[in-house]
Amino acid sequence: MGDVFGQQVVSGLSAGCLYALAALGLVLIYRTMDIVNFAHGEMAMVSTFMAHTFLVKLGMPYILAALCAIAFAFVFGMAVERVFLRPIQGGPLISLMIMTLGLFMVFNGAAGWVWGFDPMSFPRAVQGRPIWIGDLIITRDSILVLAVTIAMALALYLVLRFTMAGIAIRATSQNSRAARLMGVPVPKVYALTWGISAVLGAVAGILIAPTTFLSPSMMAEVQIKAFTAAVLGGFSSLPGAVVGGLLLGVLENLVAGYISTELKSTFAFVLIVVVLFIRPSGLLGTPQKRKV
Repeated sequence: MGDVFGQQVVSGLSAGCLYALAALGLVLIYRTMDIVNFAHGEMAMVSTFMAHTFLVKLGMPYILAALCAIAFAFVFGMAVERVFLRPIQGGPLISLMIMTLGLFMVFNGAAGWVWGFDPMSFPRAVQGRPIWIGDLIITRDSILVLAVTIAMALALYLVLRFTMAGIAIRATSQNSRAARLMGVPVPKVYALTWGISAVLGAVAGILIAPTTFLSPSMMAEVQIKAFTAAVLGGFSSLPGAVVGGLLLGVLENLVAGYISTELKSTFAFVLIVVVLFIRPSGLLGTPQKRKV
């Protein structure tokens, strides 16, 4: 029984890392602009299709294809903010969120039109037999996912903590009006935030694609899980997004292993309801003051 439990936890941590990466992108935009980007998953899906194009169609080495896709994601994210969000920046926040919902539909349909709606396979980054640690089986993909998640989370922390761009992002997230008065180029900060968020989503998409099939709907479930992770950890907390993602991955794996696999997806919605009922700000989040 203990071996089964340990295996479920290990597998859950691997899935949780992917949820955490996607949730970090959601929380970063929310902290900076106070909106939820409903198109986050579809933007990641488009970047993953670009990675597939670089890798399979153009024959690039895996690392180079991934780096090109990440560069595309960064520019793509900044372009989305500049073209679609900035013109309505002065409007109600609900208008911005409705815009992201509309972009969700646009990007999904555009991806199907360009690449087709039929699922495609995505090559694995690493090959080889699983690694045994005692009675636990750890796949090489899981090790890669964990390593990349740690690297991305650490890189994000270092950027936000020790760079001028990170200081500008933190200042804008605390009070955009005060930051503007202090000379912070807030519009550029918004664009940079969207670029970084898109990179986080793209990395998650590239890591997810080999375990599923590449299609316009590939990120739908992950988007829901990322949203759940952000709610669980706290939409105002970047560390909370990581904790929420890992916790969600482990809990849903235990539900699938000990109760029913059919409840695995339903569990995410149940968890949202429970967390919002008990602690609306999330595990590591802080209560937000209503802006007037």
